[in-house]
Amino acid sequence: MKILALDCSTEACSVALLSETAGQPAEIVGQFELAARQHTQRILPLVDQVLAGAGVSLKQLDAIAFGRGPGSFTGLRICLGAVQGLAYGADLPVVPISTLAAQAQTYINAVSMESALTENEVFAANGLIISTLDARMDEVYWGVYRQLEQGVELVGDECLTTPELLLSGHNIDRTTAVAVGSGYNYVARVPQAQELQRWYGELLPTAAAVAQLALIDFKRGLSCHADQALPIYLRDEVAWQKQTPQG
Repeated sequence: MKILALDCSTEACSVALLSETAGQPAEIVGQFELAARQHTQRILPLVDQVLAGAGVSLKQLDAIAFGRGPGSFTGLRICLGAVQGLAYGADLPVVPISTLAAQAQTYINAVSMESALTENEVFAANGLIISTLDARMDEVYWGVYRQLEQGVELVGDECLTTPELLLSGHNIDRTTAVAVGSGYNYVARVPQAQELQRWYGELLPTAAAVAQLALIDFKRGLSCHADQALPIYLRDEVAWQKQTPQG
């Protein structure tokens, strides 16, 4: 099983290749760059680097996954355009993955690697991960996630609210929860933010996490044809205009 994953939903631009052999843990290789306003120039070269480095061609893939949002409007459109072009050309199914879920999975990966990010911290086994992204215009994208044996599970819905309404409708033990992501830009306006175990404001979603979650969804049959893949903005007034692939 081989899944290529792309993500341009934030200022980062990342690509990862997940390879799984029966009976063996999945292996992931990838590239991650901070490339604000350079996603168009960087995403396809990163795809070429990752595939060439692994000695894998598009035709050898089983699917292509992407961070479907919420996130940067421009980044999401660039990413989906690249994914659709690659998927059409190789006749591959597409697996859309929530950016907020991928960010929560990125945090779990950091914990499991005992990185400096979580040094001297014990993450409660029953703790929740509040994944946030700065949506601009004084609003925050957010979702509450529970860690599963494999992947993460959304508790409730993905939301777009003002910072003051973060966690509204969720009666959770904040003392065992961590928050991640750029919603931290509004931390002074988030009620009871100080009750959280910690808030990692600099954490960003990665394509590696997208690939991990995509493997789970792909095995569940949750893939689609390239022309059915859409970004999720959470803002109703923003519409994705499908385009017929050229060439």
